[in-house]
Amino acid sequence: MMRRRSHTRAQALAETTFHGTALTCAVLVLVSMTAIFVELVRNSRLSLAKFGWGFLTSAAWNPVTSDFGAASSIFGTLVSTAIALLIAVPLSLAIALFLVEMAHPRIARPVGSAIELLAAIPSIIYGMWGLFVLAPYMADHVQPLLQKFFGKLPLFAGPPMGIGMLSAGLVLALMVLPFITAVVRDIFALVPSVMKEAGYGMGATTWEVTRKVTLRHGMRGVLGGVFLGLGRAIGETMAVTFVIGNDHRIAASLFASGNTISSTLANEFTEASQPLYLSALVELGLILFVITFLIQIAAQLWLKHISHRLGTDK
Repeated sequence: MMRRRSHTRAQALAETTFHGTALTCAVLVLVSMTAIFVELVRNSRLSLAKFGWGFLTSAAWNPVTSDFGAASSIFGTLVSTAIALLIAVPLSLAIALFLVEMAHPRIARPVGSAIELLAAIPSIIYGMWGLFVLAPYMADHVQPLLQKFFGKLPLFAGPPMGIGMLSAGLVLALMVLPFITAVVRDIFALVPSVMKEAGYGMGATTWEVTRKVTLRHGMRGVLGGVFLGLGRAIGETMAVTFVIGNDHRIAASLFASGNTISSTLANEFTEASQPLYLSALVELGLILFVITFLIQIAAQLWLKHISHRLGTDK
């Protein structure tokens, strides 16, 4: 009886300790996020006071005249990220489907491992590859070909320099592809085989089973993988800095050079000697923090909506 009581007390103590540790870690995350936000606001007070809300809509960026705006950086961040996701998400779904549903295990294992190894490559290596390999190839072959067929469109206007928004989006797509693919592959693999076999037994094709069974069952996980890639792409710094051109302007052409919030911070933070210049850069960091936070909120709301619509909300 005494052993049983001591064992029960030990279990209760372990449960209390685990609960307290988990709660402490959760509180530390919230405290850290709050501290980061407060610090960013505190160090961007000069810029907030001088430019106000106009900082978000102004494309000016002139350290000599102390005239700053975030519009070009926000534009470049969103456009390059959108290009990356438009390319990476369909490819990731196709690769994951091939590895889980079609490929022989002898092929699926090494291919899956190779894709996962792409995630371990440092971002600066992607940037160097983009600058020395991708950019010349884009300038010599891809961009002239696009201009030949779609040259009348504003999206493909301008000289084929190789660097620019399109090249940055392609490098980002290559970087986020292994993250999305790994998550989606694992989600597809976790779908009960009985459910898929039932679909095949009713005469459904592989695409129909994937669309109506696999994706429906793992929609939350698939969207989670997509938003994981989005989070990686929107804050990427070095790889984008190499190939985007780092020009503070807003242009309709994907061939034009531009900049992102992260690339601006990487290029100019060490050069910011004036207090207002430094404050404007910190405000860019604050904007990136807020954008990331809003994306996470939108992701959670979308996941909840999708789950409710598919009848999988718990």
